[in-house]
Amino acid sequence: MSNYSAFSIFRHALSGNKNWSRAWRDPDPKPSYDVLIVGGGGHGLATAYYLAKEHDIRNVAVIEKGWLGGGNTGRNTTIVRSNYMMPGNTMFYERSMKLWENLSQDLNFNVMLSQRGQYNLCHSPGQMDAARRRGNVMRANGIDAELFDRDEVRRRLPYLDYSDNCRFPVHGAIFQSRAGTARHDAVAWGYARAADKQGVDIIQQCEVVGYLWEDGKIIGVETTKGPIRAGKVGLAVAGHTGHLASKAGLRLPIETHALQAFVSEPLKPLIDTVISFGAAHFYISQSDKGGLVMGGDLEGYNSYAQLGGLPIVEHALGSAKALIPSLSRLRLLRQWAGVMDMSMDGSPIIAKTPVEGLYLNGGWCYGGFKATPASGWCFAWTIAKDEPHEDNCEFTLNRFEHGYQIDEKGMGPQPNAH
Repeated sequence: MSNYSAFSIFRHALSGNKNWSRAWRDPDPKPSYDVLIVGGGGHGLATAYYLAKEHDIRNVAVIEKGWLGGGNTGRNTTIVRSNYMMPGNTMFYERSMKLWENLSQDLNFNVMLSQRGQYNLCHSPGQMDAARRRGNVMRANGIDAELFDRDEVRRRLPYLDYSDNCRFPVHGAIFQSRAGTARHDAVAWGYARAADKQGVDIIQQCEVVGYLWEDGKIIGVETTKGPIRAGKVGLAVAGHTGHLASKAGLRLPIETHALQAFVSEPLKPLIDTVISFGAAHFYISQSDKGGLVMGGDLEGYNSYAQLGGLPIVEHALGSAKALIPSLSRLRLLRQWAGVMDMSMDGSPIIAKTPVEGLYLNGGWCYGGFKATPASGWCFAWTIAKDEPHEDNCEFTLNRFEHGYQIDEKGMGPQPNAH
């Protein structure tokens, strides 16, 4: 139950909201912690929360160079799903989906999960065969999946272009009914408040500029607020993973690229699901405010800037019009971008690093937001027990050295390094 009664909510509202207590503390850093998590986005906050809740490790700090949730957590298209098929990915993302389904209750904070389903459209017989194989793997692992032919897709999504001369002829779709969207800001706020209540310190405006070393082991970090010692340091910094790893002497098999997203002016309810299609790598859903939330492909160059170029704008909006012709006169309201750490096989890294005392959570490609709960859960397990859980045991760093890759880049295009 909420800590606030209906009367207290009314009383606070009449005060102009001046008397609300803080949702989480704003402490100064202590000299040392058992665990330091670098990165105050969804993955870092979730890791801290599960360290405290699941492993009773409460002397934990999350340090963030900017503001909480100001990175990729607040710069995505909010899609959650578990339609993966490669061993290593399949059950990890299903764990995440199951955590999503109880997350509002667990955090006592409404993350606005909307399981409206997702259609992955198929545009050739070959894509239908690939979707059939993916669906069979999912169903064999107890994950919901349905394959629809063209007529069923047309009955369910009548506003797509089914004309004889359409750019992307629809042959069918694979559908996951439990997929959907969640409110990205609410996820960060919910994990932050819950972690704070477990005793975790959340320290904002605190940038890591280096590491503290002792006998070849990392024993803390140098920050803009001074040195902070720790028994273990975990990195969960999304697109800046390679940058911070290099400060520890690690060269990672990842590239950082910008990924744009867009939202249109609001319109009456039209799209009550999530639609994606790999033929042009485009995805679209409708927000509670009525705007259409759209995403496209990566920028083709390496960048740490939360910006994007006009070619991708043209690509994404052209795909929207080709898919749903009735959107042709819709105005674009705003655009933004996140910085993605793209691994070379399309799958993440959740593991101890070769540097003693340093743990890595990165390489999320397009899967970062949907993985938030399981990422934090598994990273907390790995840090607490110094070994991976079975759900992240394949997400090792040395898999690239040994040539064992979890090649699921079919879930979205990868950098040119492939």
